Amino acid sequence: MVGIASAGDRTRSESDLKMTVIHENQAVVQTGKALTEARAVMILLHGRGDTSQGIMGLTEQLEHPGFAFLAPQAASNTWYPYRFLEPTERNEPYLSSALQTILNILEKTLESVPLERTFILGFSQGACLALEFAARHGGKFGGLIAFSGGLIGESLELSKYKNLEQSPVFIGCSDVDSHIPKTRVEASAVMLEQLNANVTWRLYPNFGHTINQDELEMAKGLMQTSSL
Repeated sequence: MVGIASAGDRTRSESDLKMTVIHENQAVVQTGKALTEARAVMILLHGRGDTSQGIMGLTEQLEHPGFAFLAPQAASNTWYPYRFLEPTERNEPYLSSALQTILNILEKTLESVPLERTFILGFSQGACLALEFAARHGGKFGGLIAFSGGLIGESLELSKYKNLEQSPVFIGCSDVDSHIPKTRVEASAVMLEQLNANVTWRLYPNFGHTINQDELEMAKGLMQTSSL
């Protein structure tokens, strides 16, 4: 079970938080092409309570020639303990450790595959993390795919994010998702557009907290056009 961030954790400096190792030493599952042979890379981020093996199951439906797929594992199967709508300080140091885990993987993959052919996909908690990481990192990604997610925090602040240089982004979510309010989906889409991302977002009427075929087709379309 993931512990709760103490008051001391919440007052640490950003550099101290980055030194707190929680997720960084967890296993990273990989399938598809070897990085040295890959045309493109997709980093997959699982949701709360799921595993890297679980999210990797999506590759059977998203399989694309030339892709390397990598999925890190969250400690205790949870990237951060509280809801993504809480103040970010409340989810520390877990959130910073999760973001650092993605950065560590990205730095490795960039040795073989450029950012413009790098994709980050996540579901639920992983979708929130994918969008938050990309917005903080900036640059032109091959694609960002968020199944049931939004940017993280009690409120969204443009100043903490960077230019996404026309990165293609897809966000899909139910309009009645009990975990992801549709207002945060819309606000995230607007914020990402302000960051110069090319955003497509869809709300699916009365749909469950899951992934539908239309979302998968959108993801496959991004993979096709952005990895050429």
